[in-house]
Amino acid sequence: MTTSRPIRRPVRRAAPPPRTPEPAWKQRLSPYWRLVRGDRPIGTLLLLWPTWWALWLAADGFPPWHLLLIFTAGVWLTRSAGCVINDYADRWLDPHVERTKSRPLATGELGGGQALATFAVLMLVAFGLVLLTNRLTVYLSVVGVFLAASYPYLKRYTYLPQVYLGIAFGWGIPMAFAAVQDAVPPLAWLLFCANVLWATAYDTWYAMVDREDDIRVGAKSTAVLFGDADLIAQAFLYAGVFWALALVGQRAELGAYYFVALGVALALVAWEFWIARKRERAACFRAFLHNNWIGGVVFVGIVVALQMTSTG
Repeated sequence: MTTSRPIRRPVRRAAPPPRTPEPAWKQRLSPYWRLVRGDRPIGTLLLLWPTWWALWLAADGFPPWHLLLIFTAGVWLTRSAGCVINDYADRWLDPHVERTKSRPLATGELGGGQALATFAVLMLVAFGLVLLTNRLTVYLSVVGVFLAASYPYLKRYTYLPQVYLGIAFGWGIPMAFAAVQDAVPPLAWLLFCANVLWATAYDTWYAMVDREDDIRVGAKSTAVLFGDADLIAQAFLYAGVFWALALVGQRAELGAYYFVALGVALALVAWEFWIARKRERAACFRAFLHNNWIGGVVFVGIVVALQMTSTG
């Protein structure tokens, strides 16, 4: 006799609850949030670190609270405005580049007029904050507006847009010294030069991600210019960064703690070269992102050195 086995009925799983649609206001704001890179804060951090370096050095310690708040907010506003004008200038290029083809202007979610209006609003708010400082800082901010607005167009005409980005990203340094001291001393310009070299280096990692696409569509960058000598060029750039930062420490008499921080930052740079040694896209992008740690380590070195000097 055979024993009949109970028939197993398929288990019916409850259907997942329907997804609640996003509110209409959130759907309308989402493209703008992506346009200003609100979902990608790395650019803000890379702009914020040298601005904080300058504020602490200019104040010889913790800066006045109102200036710290003004410059921190200003960094976010100007970086966001820079992203907007960059996408406006690159709307012919971004649809052909893998990494950028989903940006709001590339997909048509937003138009050129909306981007320009967003840029104007961000820069007006940033300028309103600058008006809360002194006259010299206001004058310097006019140069900063020009730098931010003109940078994206350089990749059509020169292989050095990364250098210009370093100038634009570093312009907060003389502005910070001007706001604190009502002057821009030689130390500020030395720190500015260090940042220009640093920004050129980390943005070259970024450009190496897009190099094949840029060559195909005719865009220019330091990554295209350096070609197979890119890692050698990067080594020279980072050597210049640390030479300039060492001079900053010497001139500001920051002491051993600062130079220990530079040693840690140098080790972090060595790690970048290791992960990007094969020039793979994902690895170069990781090397670019890794510079956030370098900026943070240098900042900690400055803060600790100034604190130890004041209490020593």
